[in-house]
Amino acid sequence: MTFVQVIDCRTQRVDELNRLMDSWVEATQGKRTATHSIVAKDRSDSAHVVEIVEFPSYEEAMKNSNLPETDRIYREMVALCEGEPSFTDLDVVRDEQLNKALVRQFCETLANKGDMDAAYRLCTDDYIEHDPSLSSYDLSASQVKRENQEILTAFQPTMRIESLCAEGDQVCVRFSYGGRHVGAYQGIEPTNRDVSGTGQATFRCEGGKIAESWWNTDDLGLMRQLGVIEG
Repeated sequence: MTFVQVIDCRTQRVDELNRLMDSWVEATQGKRTATHSIVAKDRSDSAHVVEIVEFPSYEEAMKNSNLPETDRIYREMVALCEGEPSFTDLDVVRDEQLNKALVRQFCETLANKGDMDAAYRLCTDDYIEHDPSLSSYDLSASQVKRENQEILTAFQPTMRIESLCAEGDQVCVRFSYGGRHVGAYQGIEPTNRDVSGTGQATFRCEGGKIAESWWNTDDLGLMRQLGVIEG
């Protein structure tokens, strides 16, 4: 079970505290068990600072606490604070990564359900899609629908999401796909050949919707499978 520790303190020396955290990261390289750390300052009280540290489990957190480097950094941290920091230990019972869920829903609605309108309702009004395999590298939702519909009709593909990684407002997807060439595609008449391939896409989310995306797929491999290019 994921474990989170919240460290609450008061200090007027936030810059020094940040430098201290940098030194902890450097000193514990290859040893620490923490997977994520956030230091935040209270907007209404600039001396109120909170650090949130995430671990795979409580047991891993204890290993981290027992590192001599952690003990040293903690003592230096106390010296920067107005009084002893307080600790809150939390077992995570729910962890929803909303941007990842949004992107997964978009991909599955578009590729596997073939519901173009429902998929692009998950996007902002000024959504832009970048894809070198399309007629232009910068297409709006209304422009890209026609070209994506050609792909869906031509190959009736299914997409498998192999991995999803998120950082900040961006989500990166690694996927594979399979289908059969049953309709015309970019002037190529149906060959009835099975096709498969891999790709990667990066999405930028904004206000609970997808604002922009960048796609890269193995188009050369697809052309070879269709017999258009020798290989």
